[in-house]
Amino acid sequence: MDYPLLNAFWTMCLIFLWVLWLILLFRIIGDIFRSHDLNNWAKTGWLVLVIVLPFLGVFIYVIARGHGMSEREVTQAERQQKQLRAYLQDTAATGDAAGGHADALAKLADLKNHGDITEEEFQKAKAKILA
Repeated sequence: MDYPLLNAFWTMCLIFLWVLWLILLFRIIGDIFRSHDLNNWAKTGWLVLVIVLPFLGVFIYVIARGHGMSEREVTQAERQQKQLRAYLQDTAATGDAAGGHADALAKLADLKNHGDITEEEFQKAKAKILA
C-alpha cells in the first residue's frame, strides 16, 4: 500500500473536476431542451455534439450559447414562481370559503347556546350553510 498523500490530493482534485464537468454537462442538456429559440434539428445537433465529443462539445456550447443560459434559467424560475403564486392564491381563496363556513357555524352554535334560536332553526341554518 504505497499511495502518497500528494497522489491522494490529486485524485481528489480529479474526482472534483469530473463531478463538476458532469454537473455542467447535465445543465447544458437541460438548457438545450429548455431553449425555445432552437428548432428540433438544432437541438439534435447540439445533443449529438455534446454526447459524441463530450469535453469539446461542452466547451463549444458554453462559448456559443453560454450567455443565454442564465437568461433562460431566470425566465424558467420566474414562470415557476408565477405558477406557485397563482396556485397559492387559489388555494387560499378556497380555504377562506371553508373558514367562512366554519365561522358561520360557530356563530350559529353560539346563538343556539344562548337560546336566541331553537334547535330546529339551528338545523335549518346549518343545512343552508353546508349546502
